[in-house]
Amino acid sequence: MSNPPGEGAPPVRPLWWWKRRRSALLDVGLAAFAALECGIGAYEFVGGRLGAGLPLAVAAGVVGVLAGATLVVRRRWPAVPVLVALVFLPGLFGVVLLAVSLYTLAATWEWPSRRRRVVALSGLALAESVGMVLTAMLAPGASTHVVMEGGPPLWGLVLLAVLAGVALTVPPVVTGLYVGAKRRLVESLKDRAHGLETELDLLAEQAQERARRARLEERTRIAREMHDVVAHRVSLMVVHAGAVERIVAKDPQKAAQSAKLVAEVGRQALDELREILGVLRMAAEPADQAQGPDVLAGLPGLVEQSKAAGMAVTFTVSGPRRPFSADAERTAFRVVQEGLTNAHKHAGGALVAVLLAYVPNGVRVAVVNGCPASAGERVGLPSGGNGLVGMRERVVALGGTFTAGPERDGGFRVEAVLPSRLALQEERLLG
Repeated sequence: MSNPPGEGAPPVRPLWWWKRRRSALLDVGLAAFAALECGIGAYEFVGGRLGAGLPLAVAAGVVGVLAGATLVVRRRWPAVPVLVALVFLPGLFGVVLLAVSLYTLAATWEWPSRRRRVVALSGLALAESVGMVLTAMLAPGASTHVVMEGGPPLWGLVLLAVLAGVALTVPPVVTGLYVGAKRRLVESLKDRAHGLETELDLLAEQAQERARRARLEERTRIAREMHDVVAHRVSLMVVHAGAVERIVAKDPQKAAQSAKLVAEVGRQALDELREILGVLRMAAEPADQAQGPDVLAGLPGLVEQSKAAGMAVTFTVSGPRRPFSADAERTAFRVVQEGLTNAHKHAGGALVAVLLAYVPNGVRVAVVNGCPASAGERVGLPSGGNGLVGMRERVVALGGTFTAGPERDGGFRVEAVLPSRLALQEERLLG
């Protein structure tokens, strides 16, 4: 069962130097026609005009056939049939061979890298054609031989010979040059189209990669926001719930206050979650921009919530207040939030200091907790280990510096410095 064309069909193998079989058939046909013309011309020239015997005439015919057959190799060696035609042209035959070979020479040889060879061989063919025609007209027995006895003048014969030579050689060469240039133009356009197609494919792949990275960055940003909201609020809720469990029997009034704080913190967590999800649904401004630039004003409330949860925490502000961009202030707020969350998780009962400093090179926030009094003071809260990593990525993305590590006294420090270039200018505030 044979395969339908174009669907699994085996590729057509090239035949020698022919890329297509119809090209081979064309060359064989032209070679056969030129061989017939050269064979007959050589036979008549040797047997008729030269008066040689039959064996020499037949031999000349065979040589003529072989000469015309050289058109078979015109695509592979285009100069060969031209040279053969020039050898046989003085015998007044091989015109088909000459015309086809000159056309092939001009069409297949690269121009202008080989223009000298094309011009030299074409000029030689033109000169030989003119000489052949002029010799034939001036030969004894020709009607134009006797110039002085009523025949055309010599300059007229020369002009006719030149016109005949031009008609025999120039049209094939010009046509070959045109066809060759057209082929090279088409090939260059194909190469350019292929290059553009490759470039478009590359651009499409790059666009897909950028879209993939954008989705990954967006998922990472959302994960950070969710972590910031859930980790801190839920940590406070767990601390308060543990306090309620311990004091509910001893001090019902204080237990009720702690339960109220649990409800308040839970509502705040839900509000922030709704805010994040609302931004995702609306595809509007990011949450950082939607909350405005004055995010750091919420740090005292954040510290008070930790105090209400039983943490011994102090809050210090130094330097003249300067507003920063929403991204910067939001990041600084999250750093403090993450530091307090870590203190709730791992340093229960330890003294905690929160610092907000407006320094010449930007704004600095730090959360430093001392060493917990004992292991029993620690709150058993789970930790995913991603909070500090996310804070570092946020700060570095804004061009700041972030450090987090143990202190010499056994405590822990979380600190971030955001550059001054993130500060809002006065004209931006007035606008």
